[in-house]
Amino acid sequence: MKIDCVGGGPASLYLAILAKLREPAHEVTVHERHAAGSSHGWGVTYWPDLLTDLYAHDPESARLIEERSVCWRGGFAYVGDRTTAQDGDPGHAIGRHRLRTILADRARSLGVRLEFGKEIRGRADLPGADLVVAGDGAHSRLRTEHAAEFGTRVTTGANRFIWLGTTRVFTAFTFAFAETEHGWIWCYAYGFSDEHSTCVVECSAATWSALGFDRLDHSETLQLLEKLFADMLAGHELLGRRDSGGHAQWQAFPTVTNTAWSHGNLALIGDAAHTTHYSIGAGTTLALRDAMSLAGALGSVAGPRELPAALAAYEQERRQALLSVQSAARHSAQWYEDLPRYMGLAPHQMFALLGQRHSPLLPHVPPQLYFHVDRAIGRLEVLRRLKQRLGPRLARTLQSRRTS
Repeated sequence: MKIDCVGGGPASLYLAILAKLREPAHEVTVHERHAAGSSHGWGVTYWPDLLTDLYAHDPESARLIEERSVCWRGGFAYVGDRTTAQDGDPGHAIGRHRLRTILADRARSLGVRLEFGKEIRGRADLPGADLVVAGDGAHSRLRTEHAAEFGTRVTTGANRFIWLGTTRVFTAFTFAFAETEHGWIWCYAYGFSDEHSTCVVECSAATWSALGFDRLDHSETLQLLEKLFADMLAGHELLGRRDSGGHAQWQAFPTVTNTAWSHGNLALIGDAAHTTHYSIGAGTTLALRDAMSLAGALGSVAGPRELPAALAAYEQERRQALLSVQSAARHSAQWYEDLPRYMGLAPHQMFALLGQRHSPLLPHVPPQLYFHVDRAIGRLEVLRRLKQRLGPRLARTLQSRRTS
């Protein structure tokens, strides 16, 4: 088949790799509207279970990703003038540019054609394709062209956030919560190389405007944020985008859902199909797993006539897999939107509930009560196992009802 992937992010590149590995005769092209080598982000996170899956699908690219990632464990929080730490599972991070380079080089070595600097504005620009894959992000042009057929819905979060970098290298996932006269502002930070960390800053819309971020220029914004998070940054600077523009923008997070993931020979993948709030750090993982699933479904396709059944199987598999993640993302975003509810707790209690923010029960239980009940459950092995088994099942059930 002739497969055209639009968007040069991890989803498109990894799909191209897996498609060529399964069937070298496929003619696969990845179209990226930006110039080769451009970068528009800092670091991305992933967890050990993704690395296991990467090795199962393509050991060569998995080895390079692992070698060029950093590993951290647990978390640390600055809460006003107090600090607290908590053990946790190990996590990994890698620079977005480095990840894309690894995947692009691997794809090219397998015979994938990479085209940079040309924007695909619609499916009509790819008339000879048997399959067009829209991996062009949350604001996908290809999806928007057929929004009615996809049943696209975009809801916008209440808070404002800005995605930055910093020269301080964090060795644990680090949070900082700063109280101002206009309310709380906070950030999440994690190292992804020997030189830089990602630093995502967030606050309510009211705090954002009251602090003047709607009027400050880029330089003034960074200066104010460096002052607010001086303890966490320890004298290091904040940095804007890594592309030539150099300016990061405040945003409200768009949650994208679609009632259908394919229309004719056009399929959605990654953020074009779904987004999950950045606070759970799952976007890149989900994009790569979409690619694994779609490549697997295409493996049984002998020709374009069998494509609709394969796309339907891909959609069904990924929808089911996403239920618990989407539930976690929704409740995580809500936890931060309701942040003042938890800031009266002692730092170790607040940090513990930060780790429980994915729970569908937490918003409905007084925080102090939830903390003590959860600690009691954790001391009893039978109850702890019951929680581990029933919690994800409850989340999937509620999310399924919400999206049906």
